[in-house]
Amino acid sequence: MRQLFLAATGQNRGKTTASLGLIDGFRRRGFHTGFMKPVGQRTVIHEGQPADEDSVLMKAVFGLPEPYSVMSPVHIPRGFTKSYIAGDVVEDLAARIREAQATFAAHDILLVEGTGHAGVGAVIGLSNARVASMLRAPAVIVSEGGVGRPIDEIVLNASHFEAHGVPVAGAIVNKVRVDEQPGIEQTLERGLALHGIPLLGVLPYRPILSNPTLEMILEGVGGRVICAGPDLDRVIDGVAIGAMEPRHMLERVGRGTLVIVPGDREDAILTVAAAHAGDGEDGGHVLRHLEPLVESTPGAVIDRALEGRALGLVLTGGYEPRTEVLHAIQAAGMFAAIVDKDTYTVASEVHDLLVKTHPRDTGKIELIKALVWEHLRMDRFLEVASEARFD
Repeated sequence: MRQLFLAATGQNRGKTTASLGLIDGFRRRGFHTGFMKPVGQRTVIHEGQPADEDSVLMKAVFGLPEPYSVMSPVHIPRGFTKSYIAGDVVEDLAARIREAQATFAAHDILLVEGTGHAGVGAVIGLSNARVASMLRAPAVIVSEGGVGRPIDEIVLNASHFEAHGVPVAGAIVNKVRVDEQPGIEQTLERGLALHGIPLLGVLPYRPILSNPTLEMILEGVGGRVICAGPDLDRVIDGVAIGAMEPRHMLERVGRGTLVIVPGDREDAILTVAAAHAGDGEDGGHVLRHLEPLVESTPGAVIDRALEGRALGLVLTGGYEPRTEVLHAIQAAGMFAAIVDKDTYTVASEVHDLLVKTHPRDTGKIELIKALVWEHLRMDRFLEVASEARFD
């Protein structure tokens, strides 16, 4: 059985994206492929069993037959780290991982997915580098777009793997704006080669793979929907904070923008609603409905609103809009939700939101498969995968 340990330089670098695409690619080539997430930090309960959510994703997408106890042998729920440090965890966690690995012996290839950077998990004696060493699996490191930062991050993580005797088989750079940076792949390849690390491919930036949907935003901030809009699966293009005069806010709002605004800023809310409605048949009706509500909003600002179309509103502070304002939002047909938290907290949560792929994201999953198949050559990954040795 050949195997690879898929690592990353940090969170939200595209490790799950790479895992999905590589498993799909190996299977297309006819290889009996397994997946394991030895140490999971994002645990869910699925079918009555605890498992890392990436294991749940891979099982659902590819119909993998292995039980979660094998695919996700160690997970770290809240409080686990403190218990481990206090000496309350006496089980041999490393043995549990090795036993799980052994169940894949009949597979052609096993993809092992780490969590976070090379040192994550060291607090419980199971850093990514140590787990890869224990499993005798070469590491492939995933970073994200740029030039200096991805090379610096990959080299830093490679040094930790190498310190544990783990060979670094290569790197993937994700979210690369290839159209804006001619020759970027060759530059990255030369830069990594200076450190003896092969570049195994780059994945181009696609907004749908990097930005959350409205539904993900809703789940992340815990909002209450007051108007669902036409499609909660829409991917946002950007975020704007509506904490300024409407004429200034409009300079920062474009199509696909999610506007985070205090729920009592009716001038900003109504202007965004006007912008959203302006393109449609009901635009004039909505504007006529809005104008008497906010006397301080000049007609020129309303006209400017028609140039853009925000995707939705998150109203902060727990403030309930007046009935007239709520009707204006609903007439515009745009997404809107109320959150009790303040604007800064909500904006921080949205910024830090980890965009995860869910089994129901079928369009996104198919795009991932196509991108990886086109841009990452499976032969190179099969060449660098090494045979697992069981003692």
